[in-house]
Amino acid sequence: MSFMFHPYPYVDHDAVNEVSVPGVSPVRGVIAVAKRIAALLAEGKNVGIDAYPGADTAALLNVLHQVGAGVRYDVVDAEALTKAPQTLTEMLRPYLPEDRDIDPVLLYGRRYRDGYAGLHDAAKVAALRERLAAEHGLLVIGRGALCPELRDCVDVRVWMDVTPRTAALNFKYGRVRNLGAGEDLPYNLMMRRNYYVDFENAIDVRWELIRSGALDLYITADEPKDMQMVTFEELTAIFSALCARPFRCRPVYLEGVWGGFYVHKLRHLPKEMRNCAWVFDMIPMEVSIVAKMDGNEFEAPFFTFVQAMGPTLLGQQAYEQFGGYFPVRFNYDDTYHSNGNMSVQCHPDADYVVGNHGELGRQDESYYVCVTAQGAKTYLGFRDETSCEAFFDEARRAEKTHEKIDYEKYINAVPSVPGTQVMIPAGTVHASGRNQVILEIGSLTVGSYTYKLYDYQRIDPQTGLPRPIHLKMGSQVIHGERTHEWVEQNLVNHGGVVRSGTDAQGNPWEERIVGEHDLLYFSLRNLRFWDRIEDDTDGQFHVLALVDGERVRVSSVEDPEKSFVMNSLDIVVIPATLGRYTIENLGIGSVTVHKTQLKR
Repeated sequence: MSFMFHPYPYVDHDAVNEVSVPGVSPVRGVIAVAKRIAALLAEGKNVGIDAYPGADTAALLNVLHQVGAGVRYDVVDAEALTKAPQTLTEMLRPYLPEDRDIDPVLLYGRRYRDGYAGLHDAAKVAALRERLAAEHGLLVIGRGALCPELRDCVDVRVWMDVTPRTAALNFKYGRVRNLGAGEDLPYNLMMRRNYYVDFENAIDVRWELIRSGALDLYITADEPKDMQMVTFEELTAIFSALCARPFRCRPVYLEGVWGGFYVHKLRHLPKEMRNCAWVFDMIPMEVSIVAKMDGNEFEAPFFTFVQAMGPTLLGQQAYEQFGGYFPVRFNYDDTYHSNGNMSVQCHPDADYVVGNHGELGRQDESYYVCVTAQGAKTYLGFRDETSCEAFFDEARRAEKTHEKIDYEKYINAVPSVPGTQVMIPAGTVHASGRNQVILEIGSLTVGSYTYKLYDYQRIDPQTGLPRPIHLKMGSQVIHGERTHEWVEQNLVNHGGVVRSGTDAQGNPWEERIVGEHDLLYFSLRNLRFWDRIEDDTDGQFHVLALVDGERVRVSSVEDPEKSFVMNSLDIVVIPATLGRYTIENLGIGSVTVHKTQLKR
């Protein structure tokens, strides 16, 4: 599920993957796509076009009415199949609770699992099924058009996709509203409804269409006038070409109250962007993947790619263990030359997440320090056995009085030096301090359950109100016994050399575990070398980040043309089936590549 509220409206055109896919030629432009749909209707086909929330189906429909003026067809709005707005509101109330004492800005809820069947009026669906059986040349279009109850009633099944970035922006700018909603909700409540209901319904339908091979045509439509359409076979060919090589996802950039400027400068972000707090470089439910074919960019949500590639991408073990989800997420948190720290916070364990939110598992994290300036610290754990209770007492008082507190009396600090790896099991109090860039690596939390415990009395620039604090939730999951001594023994720079050697020029290389813990299912490692190093996926995916060095090339040993050139802080995924690969230094000096893999 996507939980990204405020993506900056910027498309990073450096984050593309050059591929050759012979025989694939997308239908390009809304007029050409509409003509293709009109031709199917002219043949008497019944066509269903379902869509991810935020997709502009109206643009396609408007052009279809123009180019298909001589074609006899009827349009059925799939979104009119929903129950009455007030009925939906009452039905969904248990999933979208309104307890501001626990959740001040109504951020959290519980995942809805009854799909479109639960949202639809059964009598309307039954009537449409009868009509589809009796008539020809019907176009059923809109969210839910290919729900299980209708999927087999149409002759041609089409999916219209948009990236999570575009979906969030379209809701933010008022271009679309929640399915079946009688009125526009405040933006944060629209996105909460999306997270727990609308997005998940769509993801499930898309997944079923892909897994069953029931999809006929696929449309990528971030820019409606420039939408592109391919057959399902062509989509599979594009994804297979991407999955046969190292690849990079297209990041999403977000401003924030504590945002810094290192990545802003490194990646030449727009000068209008006031800072860059988060770089969602490889958060599976938030990013996209771009295949550049003959100069043409074909962009799809990364999770659509994950759904289609399954074990080929993840490896059979990971695919089965995590139910087809990509199980690790990666982003950069940038407080470099910013005006403050990230909030003091903690995350819940599996019992809390599953029991209270209906999600998939616990939220564990880790920080790898990439870049620092003067005085950088990483806050992790409490100082001593009395600190947790004392901190919560002060934080509760400060929440009412809005006074600032001396949080450093209670929260343990680890000096931030580039190369420091800390692990953050669920329930551990933590914060990234100002003046650093950290690589944050987290577990399979489809969403973001960050319980802020103290935020320095800052004002949210989006709302103009104090940033929300979640002390009641945090107090239920915090581990106050994780003090300075425990943190040093368990969570900071733990591991050792796995393998080492020298290259043909006599330069040393090594693979070193820098972080492993029994509570974390992934292993955090450094590949350090001067000239080149070789590795092997051995049937499971790897994720690489160039954390020290200018430029490297990652290449398949079997086919060196399948390669990707990484620049500083780029993140690249190595598919499970790639096998042996090399990383070659294209710059000067030594290189450190951070590698994440699942523990065996």
